[in-house]
Amino acid sequence: MRPATVADVDLLHRFSIDLATYEDDPDAVTSTPQTLARDGFGSDPKFAALIAERGGKSVGFALYTFNYSVWTASRGIFIEDIWVVPGERRGGVARALMAALAGECAAKGFKRIDLNVLDWNPARGFYERLGFRWIRNWLPYRLSGDALAALARSSSKDP
Repeated sequence: MRPATVADVDLLHRFSIDLATYEDDPDAVTSTPQTLARDGFGSDPKFAALIAERGGKSVGFALYTFNYSVWTASRGIFIEDIWVVPGERRGGVARALMAALAGECAAKGFKRIDLNVLDWNPARGFYERLGFRWIRNWLPYRLSGDALAALARSSSKDP
């Protein structure tokens, strides 16, 4: 495991496309290596990432952001993307990535790691074996695209 550097932006981008393709949405990735360099490695990083290597070859990554819980009065990690190349799965790579993130939480006093997983993804069992619990009464919602723009335009109007 090692922290990603700006030299890894092409790799991060390729792994992101591989993940989106696996999730049957390859056109969803609109980032570029240049935007990843700007957003992850500039003066105000928007994300961090770990690269998993085996035998000198990059075999996986975890890209994450930080969140804050007013309930626990502490920060946490939100895993945006985690990916292990197919030929390296079931070899401990994903577990090592998760353990490294848990170690970061412990070192920094963070209280939790959150992630989202597609309902059909067999990785759900892996996460549950690590101790992640599906929060059954919480449903993820997202506002984006035209709906986000429409709501933003309404913010300038009087209530």
